[in-house]
Amino acid sequence: MKLVNACKTLIKDAASASFDLYKVMIPVIIIVKLLQELDLIQYLAVPLKPIMGIAGLPAEMGLVWATSMIVNLYSGLIVYISMVPTMAPLSVAQITTLATMMLIAHSLPVECKVAQKCGISMMGQLIVRILSAFFVGFFMHLVFSKTGIFAEPSKILLEPQLPESGLIPWALNEANNLAYIFVIILALFALMRLLTYYGITEKLNELLRPILQAIGIGKDAATLTVLGLSLGITYGSGLIIHEIKSGSLSKRDVFASLTLMGLAHALIEDTLLMMLIGAHISGTLWTRLLFAIIFVGVMMRFYSNEPAIAVNDLD
Repeated sequence: MKLVNACKTLIKDAASASFDLYKVMIPVIIIVKLLQELDLIQYLAVPLKPIMGIAGLPAEMGLVWATSMIVNLYSGLIVYISMVPTMAPLSVAQITTLATMMLIAHSLPVECKVAQKCGISMMGQLIVRILSAFFVGFFMHLVFSKTGIFAEPSKILLEPQLPESGLIPWALNEANNLAYIFVIILALFALMRLLTYYGITEKLNELLRPILQAIGIGKDAATLTVLGLSLGITYGSGLIIHEIKSGSLSKRDVFASLTLMGLAHALIEDTLLMMLIGAHISGTLWTRLLFAIIFVGVMMRFYSNEPAIAVNDLD
């Protein structure tokens, strides 16, 4: 009976967290689709083209980055691959720079809206991620150009297949993605409970506490942050929303955790994805993660202590 009740509670909590995310994600997904159908993303990329050269990239890469920021990484990769036959190949240094910028700033309408659902400024997260991506891109270009490393032409190892056209395939794909989010969140909730039951959560917190506390993240948010870094900000936010409702997280912890996750998340999956188009792991993983840690550590030195976020703040 206890096991049955525990399972019911687990499913109820996962469904509640997923529903909170769906309320944010579904309207944004529809708006982004409208932008795609009306072919407006190319116009949003226009302001980026003149400044791409500062990061050592061709102006055309502004459309690739804009597509990634507004839609998602997969769409950005498809745009890039469609351009490859019509231009000189990018060097490994250039594609690493572009890929790292895309990883820091992508899917912004959805991910920043989800962060807002956690009580954090959507506009603040947008600014932080876009400016951080641009700064890292400029820094990497400076290092690569001065050292001459990764100057060889990049090679695409695997091309993603184009998605089926039409509204019905798109709707089915998005519905599948939303169902997948529920399954992942359910699994994460179960994992969190198992880790807590066997005392592993506390051991992980003790291990990570020095690093996370050094950058301003308290022990209550440690495990959530690690899961978000590993899997993605959407899943991490789902867990955070649940913890906020229980009153166990301060606004300071939420801000630090979400900012770190925003700058560096899905460290394994997204890094491997970018390696398929020839990007080097030194930028897509290590530079991204190191920058995120340093940036959040510095920012939190100027962040005032604030009380826990109230449940009403999430409505």
